[in-house]
Amino acid sequence: MKTLQQWFDEYEVSHQNPVNKKIHFVCVPAIYFSIIGLLMCIPSGILQRISPFHEPMIDNWAVVVLFFVLFFYSRLSLWMAIKISVFSAICIIVNYVIGFQYLLWKVSLIIFILAWTGQFYGHQLEGKKPSFLKDIQFLLIGPAWVMENLFSSKNKG
Repeated sequence: MKTLQQWFDEYEVSHQNPVNKKIHFVCVPAIYFSIIGLLMCIPSGILQRISPFHEPMIDNWAVVVLFFVLFFYSRLSLWMAIKISVFSAICIIVNYVIGFQYLLWKVSLIIFILAWTGQFYGHQLEGKKPSFLKDIQFLLIGPAWVMENLFSSKNKG
């Protein structure tokens, strides 16, 4: 199994262009956020029947999927899993609030489409294909790479 740093090193090969990096710092979290929003829109009747919580913010498919996503991160780095957990919780809360005023699936879909358009534009500037075309696991490495680059102590200073 690759280490988190090995994943990052491989991911960075196709993320050298400064403009592409900036695009990724916006679009990767936006895609992650929009996917959580879309997952929250899937009817969760069965989850609400079997859940001991009976709380709409917890009884949804995003929480189920995030359980597996966080397991993936925890195998690479417990600290990264904690960071992604905090970001995921923020995404759930913000999506939950958005759902009170707007159709969440429409907002999420618009964000998803715009963010992927930005991603592909960034890779066009980079002149390299997105990493996930080589290995689908890079779809989960992207958010960790952004988190590492935006909030690591090595970049402060």
